[in-house]
Amino acid sequence: MIIDKNENITTITQEKFTVIELVKKLEALYPKYKNDNIIIVLTSLEKISPETINEFLQISNIHRKAKHSFVIVSAKVDLDAIPDELVVVPTQQEALDIIEMEEMERDLGF
Repeated sequence: MIIDKNENITTITQEKFTVIELVKKLEALYPKYKNDNIIIVLTSLEKISPETINEFLQISNIHRKAKHSFVIVSAKVDLDAIPDELVVVPTQQEALDIIEMEEMERDLGF
C-alpha cells in the first residue's frame, strides 16, 4: 500500500494486498486520514467484482457522512452494478475533479 498525502487529499494505492486486506488496513489507519479527502487507487487489479468494491461501502459512508470525499479509482469494475453510495471513477484525474466538485458543493452548503 502506497500512501501519498497532498494538502487535504490522501491517495492510497493498492499494491500487493487483496481488497479485503486493504480495507482492513484502511480501517486501522483511518483515524490518521479521517479529516482528508481519500482516493483509493485500484488500477493494479485485473478485474474487480461489485462484491469486492462493496467492501469499501461502510468506510465510505462514514467518511462521506463526515463531509469528506471518498473516491475509488478503477476502470475494471461494472459501474452499473455498484451501489450509488460509492463513487467510482476510471482515472485519478476524474477522482480529483470529483473531490473539487464536492468541495464546492460543501462550501455552498449542499
